[in-house]
This record gives sequence, structure tokens and C-alpha cells, in this order.
Amino acid sequence: MSSISTRNIKVLFWVNFFGTISFLQPVLTLFYLKNGLSEADILIILLCWSGAVLIGEIPTGVFADRFGPRLSFIVGSSIKLSSIGVLLCAESLPMFLLFSFLNGLSVTFFSGADEALIYESLKKDDQHHKMDQAIGNIQSAGFVAMMIAVLFGSFLAKDLQMQEFKLLIVLSMGAYIVEFLLLFLIREPEVQLTISDNTSLRKVVEGIKVIKKAPQLLLMFLNLTLVFIPTVAVFQKFDQPLMIDAGLPVYLIGSVYAVGALLAFFSSRSIGLLHKKFTYTFLMYASGFLSAIGLVIAAMFQNQLWVMLFVVLFLRWVGAIRYPIYSQLSNNMIPTYVRATTISLLSILDSLFDLIVFIVLIGFAREGTQGILIGAACIAMIGSFLPIKDKSLRKKQGSRAFNH
Repeated sequence: MSSISTRNIKVLFWVNFFGTISFLQPVLTLFYLKNGLSEADILIILLCWSGAVLIGEIPTGVFADRFGPRLSFIVGSSIKLSSIGVLLCAESLPMFLLFSFLNGLSVTFFSGADEALIYESLKKDDQHHKMDQAIGNIQSAGFVAMMIAVLFGSFLAKDLQMQEFKLLIVLSMGAYIVEFLLLFLIREPEVQLTISDNTSLRKVVEGIKVIKKAPQLLLMFLNLTLVFIPTVAVFQKFDQPLMIDAGLPVYLIGSVYAVGALLAFFSSRSIGLLHKKFTYTFLMYASGFLSAIGLVIAAMFQNQLWVMLFVVLFLRWVGAIRYPIYSQLSNNMIPTYVRATTISLLSILDSLFDLIVFIVLIGFAREGTQGILIGAACIAMIGSFLPIKDKSLRKKQGSRAFNH
């Protein structure tokens, strides 16, 4: 790799490190409950976050394509800082909903634009075939950050006092300020990553055409998201009470998360090694099916502490390899000039499926946590059956798309 891809990957590694630090994460559910929120209120907060992503994806994707990834990141980071400020003062459900909406909106300014920047930087250096390794390396920073944050967070909030929660929020805000400053070090490659004047609508239309001409891209995305939502968005919102109910002390939650982050870190950093032994399609299928089985095991043995610990760690390890592989396969299919917009369109579908899955699981919630886990396993299994094809669209899109 030459300078621009090396530089941007290093900067994004540290951006991801500081940007994903959340000292409140290991006790977030307990923080909500401490403020008098019910399980239904927490679900509404999740729906609000997904709704913000749904609303913001297209406008922010077009924004990134028009004005460049760096400016998009800076705006998104500013909104995230604002959301943490709201959280620091939140004492009622409307304030928590505002925090969730702003936080979800901030994510959309990174969604698509980060992959576009990485892929085009690698492409500039003729290294775009290393997209999976680059994404894995950058993603691993988040796992390192998680290891640090959850250990400190669970220890500092071991008494579950409000002043302890406030301290964790302030520490997290400090990390996000560092992230904001690092974003100014990004260098954008000299390619057509931006557009001018009245072409926003045309870019959205072009992005839709790319998806329509590539049904395998859509199916592969659904394979990813229908496994991701049950195992991450759903299960990781319930794993804290599951572990506590199985007998784990609160102050040890951070240690479990840290071990999981360590496993995920090595998993993300070993994508290239795994690819030498297994095909991308095999890894996607295997990780999906194993994730669904893990949810079933958690539902059947939720009162067994060692079983629950194994499932929590196993799902974090398995889940870490899926996105880098998907990113490599999907970006091979998307033309340069609508890359961020197309990825954002897919993220809109992800938000829609968030809402659908949450609503479906409300029906399973009549049987308690076990019902939710069984329902989540069924959804993950359906997603795992959707076909994966390692096929580039370069020939179909032609030289215009890739030399625009």
C-alpha cells in the first residue's frame, strides 16, 4: 500500500478507536432502568434510533457524495457529541428519545462514506482487493476500545449510582472529542468522490439501478442483516440481564465483554488468514448458521452461567468476521460514483428490517426472554439460507461506471 491508503486506514483506525468508546455500554440497560424506564421504553428508544437512521440515510449518503467523506464525518461527529450532551442531562423519556434520534442520525454521516473512502483510497493504490483486510483492521480498533471501556465502565459503576453513570458519560464525551479532531487528518483521494449541482436525485436513482441490476448484492445484504439484527441489535440488548440472572456479578460484566472484544479483535485481524483456508461464501454461511444455533442454545440453557458466557463470547467472535467479508464482496459490485449513496440505500433497508424484526419479536416476547431468543434464532436462520455469490459487476457496469 502506498501513502494515501496507508494514511487513511491508520487515521480511521484511531477514529474508530475513540469513536466507539462507550464507558456506559456495559451498564447501559441498567442506566435506563435506574432512570425509571421500562422494557417497553427501551424498545421505543431502539425504534427511535432506527427511525433516525431510516430518515437520514439517503440525505447523508448524498451529502457524502457531494461534499466528500471527510466533511460528512465531521458533521456526523458533531451531532454525536450533541447527542451525548443530551444524554448527560436526560432524566425523562423524551430526552432519551432525543438522544437516541441524534445518535442514530450521526451514524448515517459515516455509513457508506467510510467504505467509499477506504475502497477508493485502496483503489488509488491498486490495492482494492484488500478491502476485507482494511475493514477488518479498522473494525478491530473498536474491539480494543470496547475492552478498555467495558472494564473501566463496569468497575466505575459497580454501585449503580447516578453520579457514577454521569462520570462514564463525561469520559465517553472526552473520547469523542478526540475522534472529532482526528477526522481533520483524513486525506481524500483524487477521484470523483463528489458531485456538483443538481445531481442528487440522479445519484439516488443510479444507486437504485445498481441494486436492481445486482440481485445477488441485495440477497447478500439480507443474509448479513437478518443475522446481524438478531445476534447484535437484539441479543446484545438482553445479554446483561441474562448473565446477571444466571448468577454473574454486575462488576464482572465488563470482564466478559472485554474477553469478547479480544476474541473479536483477533477474528477481525485474521480475515486474510481465514480466506486462505476457506472461501468467502463458506465463511458467510457457516457464521450465519452458527449464530442462529448459538441463539437457540442461549434460549434453552439461559439459567446456566457457563453456557450463557460461552454463547455471549461465541456470538461476538463469529459476528466479527461477517461484515469485513460482506464489505469486500459488496464493494466489488458497486460503481465508484454512487458508492456512498448505494451503501446508504442498503442501510435504509437495514433500518427497515430493524423495525420489522423488533415488531415481530414483540409477539415472541409473550413467552419472555426465551421466546425472544427463539424468534431471533428463526430470523437468523432464514437470513443464513439466503444465497451468497462472490461475483463482481465490473463487466456488467462497464467502463463508464468505473472510470466516471
